[in-house]
Amino acid sequence: MNRTNGGVNLPALRSHNTALVLDLLRGAGAGGISRLELAERTGLTPQAVSKITARLREAGLAADAGHRASTGGKPRTVLRLVPAAGHAVGLHLDRDALRAVLVDLAGTVVRERHAGLDLGAGAEAVVSAVAGEVAGLVAEARGAGPDTEPAAGTTAPGPGAEGGAPHTAAGSLPALPSLLGVGVALPGPLDHTRGVLHRVTGFPEWDGFPLRDALARRLGVPVVVDKDTNAAALGLAVAGERGSFAYLHLGTGLGAGLVIGGAVHRGARTGAGEFGHQVVQLDGPPCGCGDRGCVEALCLAAVARGDLTGAARVLGIAAGNLAALLDIDLVLLGGRTVRDAPEPFLRGVAAVLDERARRTGEDPVPVRAATGEVAEGAAQLVLAPLFGRSDA
Repeated sequence: MNRTNGGVNLPALRSHNTALVLDLLRGAGAGGISRLELAERTGLTPQAVSKITARLREAGLAADAGHRASTGGKPRTVLRLVPAAGHAVGLHLDRDALRAVLVDLAGTVVRERHAGLDLGAGAEAVVSAVAGEVAGLVAEARGAGPDTEPAAGTTAPGPGAEGGAPHTAAGSLPALPSLLGVGVALPGPLDHTRGVLHRVTGFPEWDGFPLRDALARRLGVPVVVDKDTNAAALGLAVAGERGSFAYLHLGTGLGAGLVIGGAVHRGARTGAGEFGHQVVQLDGPPCGCGDRGCVEALCLAAVARGDLTGAARVLGIAAGNLAALLDIDLVLLGGRTVRDAPEPFLRGVAAVLDERARRTGEDPVPVRAATGEVAEGAAQLVLAPLFGRSDA
């Protein structure tokens, strides 16, 4: 397998059969899996599996993991995925903060950075700050000294602050041959297919900005852009959540990521999941979207006055509407507001869904706290297609 610029030659690996094999290697973990098992589970011939695994070994994506006793004949060679053979950066851009992670092929976070962010500072300032944080993260992964970059997990200054992350010119991202790309997750609405933002609630000046292309020019690597809720939902699905579920994210705003039949549902115009802007009170308070009585406005107002029980009940009513509309199997709660005080929200949303179930005679939809974060899901926007997920 050839490599491109010292890295993995992705076009040569992005085939359906190769993705099947890679996904099984990843699922097998460090213990590995034999070629015979790969053939049995994929339905491919042993010859096809041998060719695919030979290419993966040549590319550095697979390696021997020892031998396993055979029922007859010589012991079977067991193969495993090499997690360090590929990495992706995942970015969560919130309205006031940024989190960046470097994730390996197994989904493990190997480096991370935090920084302040003002999404209203203008496109140029935000793109410059984001590019600088990515450059800093990659430099840390390459072993850059502490004199030039903040340590992983520390807070760096926001856009325009002195001593902030270094300015990154086009093509100047520090070389990391295993870097496959950058996934960016931020509040919507936006066009996931083209990587173009729409009227982000509270920040209408972003309408029409081509964030994907702007960052790709600055960084010199592929960039994928999606809503924070979709990225988180994808990360949860990759991590093992099955069936149809809704991920509800309450932080500086409120949105939903929908997984229907195991796949992220974005809608025909990639606008699905604008959960926070369903109107539940016709004469309610104004919302940043221009409407009144939106779930987001009511939830955020309740949180601001310290009424978490009230916020949870509003969230539960909206979750009940969603459950009735889509017949989902599970509701997962996340976002910084939920993370800071999970119990009132889990208890409150579950209570509303239980009330609804008693009225309808159905089993209540379970409610759990989400595992994982938005930035990890953003990294899966880059990694998941390598393992055969077409919804990434």
